[in-house]
Amino acid sequence: MVLRLLPLVLFLCAAAAPTFAQQTPRELNTLPGTPQPATPAQPAPVPTTATPVPAAPAAVASPDSARRPAPGQLPAATTSRYAVGLKTGQVVRAYDVEVKQPILGRTFLLVDGQQRLDLNDVRYYEDETGFYVRTTLPGRSKRESTLRRDRVGRISLYSITRQQYTNGPYGYSPYGMGRYGYGYPYGGYGGFGGYRTVRQEYFSKDNGPIEDLSVRNLQLATADNPGAQQLLANARRYQTLTTLSYVGAGGLLLAGVLSSFGGSNGASVSPLMYAAIPLAVVPLVIGGKQQNNIKQAILLYNRGQ
Repeated sequence: MVLRLLPLVLFLCAAAAPTFAQQTPRELNTLPGTPQPATPAQPAPVPTTATPVPAAPAAVASPDSARRPAPGQLPAATTSRYAVGLKTGQVVRAYDVEVKQPILGRTFLLVDGQQRLDLNDVRYYEDETGFYVRTTLPGRSKRESTLRRDRVGRISLYSITRQQYTNGPYGYSPYGMGRYGYGYPYGGYGGFGGYRTVRQEYFSKDNGPIEDLSVRNLQLATADNPGAQQLLANARRYQTLTTLSYVGAGGLLLAGVLSSFGGSNGASVSPLMYAAIPLAVVPLVIGGKQQNNIKQAILLYNRGQ
């Protein structure tokens, strides 16, 4: 029985094979039932770690190196620009400022060779020699003077240089020599009188009024700084010794002159005149210490220590 049905089963399987082949997907331009070619497997990408090549650093010009001159070369000149402050509050900018003192007429400023400014209308000005202010001096008349500013700080220093006539013998000055101190001249003893250059110094605290540069005034101005007070106290002791030395030298010199010409044996040099020499040398020795103490006190106060 089975053997009789076997041919029938084979026939039915052969007839159904094309139908199953049409139900499977096929590639474009391929015949139905054609076996599909095997697609070769793509190899997995191998990760590569490429080392980046560093870019060459760009040359950056340093501002300091650009301005630094080459060895042996002078730095580039800068154009100076000055200012003239008027009492009205106006500030005049200029490239050149000159002080003109005509024989007839009043002193004036010549700005850039064209503009003329009366010195009485000027509050301050600067030129190639420094910075100057127009102000009245303490204890003097209301007439204004021109002071040069020598140092800037809480304690600013000013000075004025004048020609002074001395009619005393040997040009004696009770103030002696030195940079700091009221009315200090450049020379103590200088011939038999005549004109000499005198440098008078002043100061102002926090741009306040002008005051004489004396130890007493500086002590009042720096009362809030113990270090400056100690230095000024030392300077005041040196100043006292200087004054006593000058008074003693002057007294012995005068007594020696009277003794030399008042004797019965005629004119002869009195030993008192020789005794006055050491006393006159003492201010030269301790004067430098006094000036150094005053200078250090001003610097200490300006630094705020």
